[in-house]
Amino acid sequence: MFSFLKKKSPPPPAADDTQPPAAAPASTGGAMSRLRSMFGLGEKPAAPAPAATAAPGVTDTPAAPPTTATPATPAPDTPTAEASAPAAPAAPAVQPAPATSTAASLPPLEPPPASPEPQAKPQAPDTGEGRQGWLARLKAGLRKTSLSITTVFTGTRIDDALYEELEEALLLADAGVKATEHLLQDLKRRVKEAKATDPAAVKDLLADALTDMLRPLEKSIVIGAHEPTVIMVAGVNGAGKTTSIGKLTKYLADHDQQVLLAAADTFRAAAREQLGVWATRNTVEIVSQAGGDPAAVSFDAVSAGKARGKDVVLVDTAGRLPTQLHLMEELKKIKRVITKADGTAPHEVLLVIDGNTGQNALHQVKAFDEALGLTGLIVTKLDGTAKGGVLAAIAQERPIPVYFIGVGEQVQDLQTFNAREFAQALLS
Repeated sequence: MFSFLKKKSPPPPAADDTQPPAAAPASTGGAMSRLRSMFGLGEKPAAPAPAATAAPGVTDTPAAPPTTATPATPAPDTPTAEASAPAAPAAPAVQPAPATSTAASLPPLEPPPASPEPQAKPQAPDTGEGRQGWLARLKAGLRKTSLSITTVFTGTRIDDALYEELEEALLLADAGVKATEHLLQDLKRRVKEAKATDPAAVKDLLADALTDMLRPLEKSIVIGAHEPTVIMVAGVNGAGKTTSIGKLTKYLADHDQQVLLAAADTFRAAAREQLGVWATRNTVEIVSQAGGDPAAVSFDAVSAGKARGKDVVLVDTAGRLPTQLHLMEELKKIKRVITKADGTAPHEVLLVIDGNTGQNALHQVKAFDEALGLTGLIVTKLDGTAKGGVLAAIAQERPIPVYFIGVGEQVQDLQTFNAREFAQALLS
């Protein structure tokens, strides 16, 4: 009576070689499906799982052709639910590779080393007046010379009389014969080229001609090419040599130079004490010996400057008249001994001349240059008499660079020489 329980369910249709076997139905409808199969009621199509497409199944009616549903394409990055008979195994979803940062995977780059900042050139401290104040004092110092020349241009005509008066004024200003002739010839050429008709314009052209003549004297002293830079300073008595050394020491100290003084003027009374006052005022060291040999003091100073790492060694020598040959030989000896202490020294040999001495200053330049081989000049006391034209004579006959000029006794009264400034001050 319960034979129907033994009734076999019809065999499943042959599997399509092109289709994979259908997946087992979901567990929630498994019991009911077996009962329907036992009583021959056929399978109730299972509802497709959400977001999935059912595989093509075979119905109980033989006449109905099998239908195949096209699987829906799953949305990107959305996993497809398991289907009863998918057309093809679902490809595993490709997870995007985690974004990687190159900066994070590589060690951070070190910033390029910063280039060293250029060291600013040391400047002398502001004295409260600046260069304009210095120019005003230079013009005041050269006033006597200026008045004797500029009065020539107060007329109304440019003629031979004007040039004759100008020649006389230049000679009285100690410009010298050669320099005066050169200036007059150059001036006439400039007046002709400029077609000048006003005497005031001639004065401006003379300033240009004088500037060009003085230009070879315009040169700066070189410090730092040697360590230390040894500067030997000479001059006649009364030219202001020791005072100029004190002012030069101040100038160098203001430019961050370590200076050592050598009191090699052992003959003049109180010369060592005078230089010691400048050393104290400028807070620099000094090497001196009471009554010692000038050459020995110079040797000790240069050796001490090398040992102590000084930038500059200033050697103050005794005042010498160029006509006193035995004293000039003493200067030569000092120079030779300095060379023994340092094979390249002295690096500068300066002569201090008094601007008031006129043509005598030119003779001093020639004599000291022949004995020592001068490298530069310091012209002092240009605020005295009408002798400022001597620089024109030096430029024409012995063009040795003028490193500094002075117009007074104050420390700031020693300044670098500028050809244009001097020419304008001389003809202002």
